Amino acid sequence: MKKITRRSGLSIMRSLIVLIKPLTGVMLLGIFLGVIGFLCAIFLTVTGGYGILYGLYTLLHNSFTSAPNLSGKIFISLIVMALARGILHYGEQYCNHYIAFRILAIIRHKVFAVLRKLCPAKLEGKEKGNLIAIITSDIELLEVFFAHTISPIAIAFITSLIMVIFIWYQHPIAGIISLLAYITVGIALPLWNGSRSADAGMNFRNNVGELNNFVINSMYGVDEILQYNQGEVRLNEMDSKSLELSDNQRKLSFFEGSQRAATNIVIQLFSWLMFFYMLMLYKNESIGFSQMLIATLAMMSSFGPTVALSSLSNNLNQTLACGERVLSLLEEEPTVEEVSGKEATSFEGADVDNVNFSYAEEIILDNVSLDIKKGKVLGIHGVSGSGKSTLLKLLMRFWDVNTGEIHISGKNIKNVNTEDLRKMIGYVTQETVIFQGTIADNIRVSKQDASLEEIYNAAKKASIHDFISSLPNGYDTNVGELGDSLSDGEKQRIGLARAFLHDGDFLLLDEPTSNLDVLNEGIILKSLSGESAGKTIVLVSHRKSTMSLADETYEMAKGRFS
Repeated sequence: MKKITRRSGLSIMRSLIVLIKPLTGVMLLGIFLGVIGFLCAIFLTVTGGYGILYGLYTLLHNSFTSAPNLSGKIFISLIVMALARGILHYGEQYCNHYIAFRILAIIRHKVFAVLRKLCPAKLEGKEKGNLIAIITSDIELLEVFFAHTISPIAIAFITSLIMVIFIWYQHPIAGIISLLAYITVGIALPLWNGSRSADAGMNFRNNVGELNNFVINSMYGVDEILQYNQGEVRLNEMDSKSLELSDNQRKLSFFEGSQRAATNIVIQLFSWLMFFYMLMLYKNESIGFSQMLIATLAMMSSFGPTVALSSLSNNLNQTLACGERVLSLLEEEPTVEEVSGKEATSFEGADVDNVNFSYAEEIILDNVSLDIKKGKVLGIHGVSGSGKSTLLKLLMRFWDVNTGEIHISGKNIKNVNTEDLRKMIGYVTQETVIFQGTIADNIRVSKQDASLEEIYNAAKKASIHDFISSLPNGYDTNVGELGDSLSDGEKQRIGLARAFLHDGDFLLLDEPTSNLDVLNEGIILKSLSGESAGKTIVLVSHRKSTMSLADETYEMAKGRFS
């Protein structure tokens, strides 16, 4: 399906330029250095033209007596401008890249802040590979815009204006010809190329994200792919996606090549137009030879800034697509707004009052009410898909209810500070996420300043201390990517250890023993029983045996309690 941008290129550029405001001074310095640098490069040729005129004059008038003095000045001028061009170009590039890398750091900070706000509700349906592409390669490609777009546009405009005025003084019509040339090369051609390649650029970036997502899923599921002999099928799919990406790349390369060809043709046409027009004026004795030579050399040597501008459209088709994707992510509104600034709340019990909740059109919870008394263990038993896990997520306020209310300590959960809510609740999910690093670091996720002694105690309560101690490196054992070196049961007990370390007054346990055998389940339930004094626990499970810990048990089926 063809994917296009939601907004125009100019709109994207305006939104990105706003981010430069704190670094305006550096940007202006870069533009100034760029203009002077290009003028030095242009006037190297123009000064050489003046040197040719001077040489011809002295040759024709057979007067060499004063030639060494003036020729020496011209020679020195050429050396100074050549050296200045190199230094000024370095200064311009330094300023532009300083701005670019500072802005990229700011954008990354903004993106991660937005991702935090969007979690988990808004991100649950997002393709992870596409998100990774946005926060890595898409943001990185914006460097082209900040370092090689804004400043070159300003430099090309100012430099071209100066050259139009200079050529105008040679002859007004020559000034108009140069103006038309700069407009065609620096404005018309980039707009033409940008309009025809914008969709290809957006499709390319979206296809990169889709391929990333496919590869990540294939790597995560490599065991299942091998088990069911699906390697060839996945490889063919990957080839298909790669070919689609390659096709988009060929289209972009075609646009780039044709744009370069058109730019070179236009430059040649205007250069010869200038030469023949000035030659005609010279033959008609309307101008002198010096005016003909200098006007022609000045225009032919001054296309550098506008050619750089024209070439931008080759990169902008992808850069603006990246900008669109990043801006769209930054503009995403969270499903649940975080709460702050309210009166601090400690846990004194909770209740669910006639709550209804659905994902799109699918009803998950239907008029559910629940009284969760402080210090009690409340069990919710039911088959998978009955709405148990969703209820816990509503208690965590990962989503807001459609109708009804949830109260924490007598307050509507929407009026409880999010930070207070996270502090008072310990949450163990069905699938424990294990991060790259050591076992100690993974348990410490719930309390960053925890001492080793606290980590040991939490692991003992989760019945995993003995296992960890038996490993060659103990708590310093690296778990590998996604905890590949651990079994599902070991991962689950690390999740429990996190909850014990967090030490919240309100524990939400979603299938905490689903990956454990009967023996380990009994050990964990015994630990929970010992730790439940003074704490409130909501225990969700499809196992009847797990409910033995509960003071009160509810049966859930199809989003309702029975």
